[in-house]
Parts: sequence; structure tokens; C-alpha cells
Amino acid sequence: MFSYIVRRLLYAIPILFGVVLITFVLFYIVQPPIARAHYILGEKAKPKQIADWMHNHGYDKPTFINTEPGHPFYDSLFFNQNKRLILFDFGVSDKTSLPIAKTFSDGIVPSLCLTLPAFVVGFIMAVALSLYQVFVRYSFLDRFGTFLCVALMSLPPMIYMFIGQVVLAKQLNYFPAYGFDLRGWETGKFLLLPVSLMIIMYLGNDVRLYRTIFLEEITQDYVRTALAKGVPQTRLLFVHVLKNGMISLITLVVAHLPFLIMGSLLVENFFGIPGLGNALIHAIQTYDGAMVNVLVYLGALFYLAGLMLTDICYAFADPRIRLS
Repeated sequence: MFSYIVRRLLYAIPILFGVVLITFVLFYIVQPPIARAHYILGEKAKPKQIADWMHNHGYDKPTFINTEPGHPFYDSLFFNQNKRLILFDFGVSDKTSLPIAKTFSDGIVPSLCLTLPAFVVGFIMAVALSLYQVFVRYSFLDRFGTFLCVALMSLPPMIYMFIGQVVLAKQLNYFPAYGFDLRGWETGKFLLLPVSLMIIMYLGNDVRLYRTIFLEEITQDYVRTALAKGVPQTRLLFVHVLKNGMISLITLVVAHLPFLIMGSLLVENFFGIPGLGNALIHAIQTYDGAMVNVLVYLGALFYLAGLMLTDICYAFADPRIRLS
């Protein structure tokens, strides 16, 4: 397993390089730092103010190769920016000049408060409902459940946001319409509505997908053998089918773990939750290239780690699988 992990880490290097290269081209070449300086400082900013801002953020270096006398060739914008990413020295925000590491540490808790309960509750509900549909497969309840799943999948996310915020929060005053307060149990009243909406938004797709996985498992030979031996349907579903279907579920579940950390962009922005998803949208809107660069890099890092964790979980879920 150790050699496999080392090999996967080596595979991740060119992928990360491609991610940082694309991000660098978009935010440092297509839109050069001097354009962000004019936007952040204002059109009336004096040339000296622009030059000072560029120098303070390290944007006055050559783009890729430094040909100035007395400077090493690698003293460039591309090398310096990516060296800081590798060393997890994220620097400061272009817009606020605050440390990006502090923004990340402040935003990860609200993001997890939103995504973790939605993920756990949504996963349990999706597995339970899909197993029930398999239990009553091809009946009226199964067809009705499939119809509801398709209906939930067909509605765009903005419809859920509108119903939740405008109808339930503002008109009926059941929930706070906007804001977040990390203060013990008081946090729950701000999170109950967005967490519920996140569960509902993805429930239809997850139930249909898990139902397909379990229906494929229930046609296997070991299921027919268990039925011939008199194993009850409930035990067959919740023990044998669920256990053997976990291989496919691991792929779907573990791949979502990085998104738990990075948060949900739409929901956080819509309900004013100061998580990492909201920070990323705000950074894009304000042309904060330094913030976008760091968050995209961390997102890619978490996603690659999730893929490697998926393969490791395969080996624990199925003893027949060997990492080689």
C-alpha cells in the first residue's frame, strides 16, 4: 500500500501543476495584476499608488523568467506565487490585504457546519429510501418514488432557494432569511433552512442512483442463494445487498468529501453564510486573484486526496481488492 500511495502522490504532481498553470494564466496573464490594481484602488489612483500596490503584493516581478541583471532567473511572478502555494504560505488578499490563511481558517467552520449535516443526513436518507424502493420494487410505491425523484431533479436550484428564502423565511417567518451566527445552539436556526434545502436538492438524484446500484446487486447469484436458504428480505437488503453495494457508494461518497471542506457556493452566497464557497464567489466578483488562486489550489488538493482515499477505502470494504 505504501508504494501505491507514493505512486499516486507522484501522479498528482502534474495534475496540480496543470491546475496552477491554468489559474495563473487566467488571473495573471489574461487579466494582469495591474488591471486588478486599477479596479481595487479605483480609476483615480495615482501611478505611485499603483506601483506601491504592485510592489507590496510582489506583482512587479517578470512573469515567467527574470532576465534583469543581478537577479536569479527564477525570481519571477510564476515561481514566487507557486512556491508559496507549495509551502502553504498563502500571502495576503489583493482586495483586503488580510492574510488568506486567516480567511481560510475562519471560513472552514461555517462551511462544515453547512455541508457536513447536509451530507450525513442526505446520505442516510438516500440509502434508506433507495433500499425501501428496492424492497417494494416495481410496485406503485416504487414508481411513485421514482416520479418524485425525477421531479426533485427537474427543479433548478434557484427554485428551492426562492421557496425557502422568500416563502418560508420572509413571508411565513419560519426561519432567518439571511445571516449566520456561530454561537452554540443558536447556530441551528440559521442552518436549518439551508441544510434542509441542500438535502432536498440532491435527494432525488442520490436516491435514483443508489436504487440503480442496489437493483444491480439484488440480481446477483449470492442473493438468489440467500433467498433459497430462507434469508428474510429485510436482512438480505440491509446486510448483504447494502454491504456489497458499498463499493459503488464509496466512489460517490468519498469523492464528495473535498466539497464538504470547500463549502457550497450557491447556498452560502444566497443565505450569507461566511464559508469558503462564499469567499470564493466574493473573490471572483472583486477580482481578488490571490484569493482565487489559493482556493482553487486547495480545492484541487482536497479532490486528489479524496480520490486516493477512495481507493484506500476500496481495500477495506472488499478484501479481494489489493492496492498495487
